[in-house]
Amino acid sequence: MVALVLVGHSPALLRALREMVGQAAPAVRVATAGGTLVGGLGTSAPGIRDALRAGLAAAGGDGIVVLLDLGSAAMALEIALEELDRAERAFVVVSEGPLVEGAVRAAVEAAGGASREAVRAAADAERTAPKLPPDWLAGGAA
Repeated sequence: MVALVLVGHSPALLRALREMVGQAAPAVRVATAGGTLVGGLGTSAPGIRDALRAGLAAAGGDGIVVLLDLGSAAMALEIALEELDRAERAFVVVSEGPLVEGAVRAAVEAAGGASREAVRAAADAERTAPKLPPDWLAGGAA
C-alpha cells in the first residue's frame, strides 16, 4: 500500500494531521518530518530524508507520496531527495496538493489500493476543490 510522507514546519501540526489521517484511513502508513534539529519551527533535510526512508520501508514496492506545507519545505525536500539513491527516488512522488486536504484525500485513495500516481493525483485535485457551496458567500451565511 502506498505510504504518505508529510513535511511541514510545525511538529505539532504534523502530529495532529497524522491523527486525522489515521482516523480517515487507519491502514495507511504515515511518516512525518517537521521542525528543525533544535526543536524550532522549520524543516531539515536530514529529518525529511529519514521520513522518506521510513515511508519507503513501510510501503515496500508501492512507494510514497510526499505532501508539503509551505514552499520553503521544497528546498529541504530537494536536498533530502539527493541523499537517496536512484532506486529509492524512483518510488517517491511529490504532490502539489494542500497539506491537510491533500493528505486526507491521498490516504483514503491509498487505503483503497490506488497506485502511487493515482494517490498523488487525488491529493493534487484538492488544490482546486471548493470548500464552500457556490452560494455561500453570495447571500448564504454571513
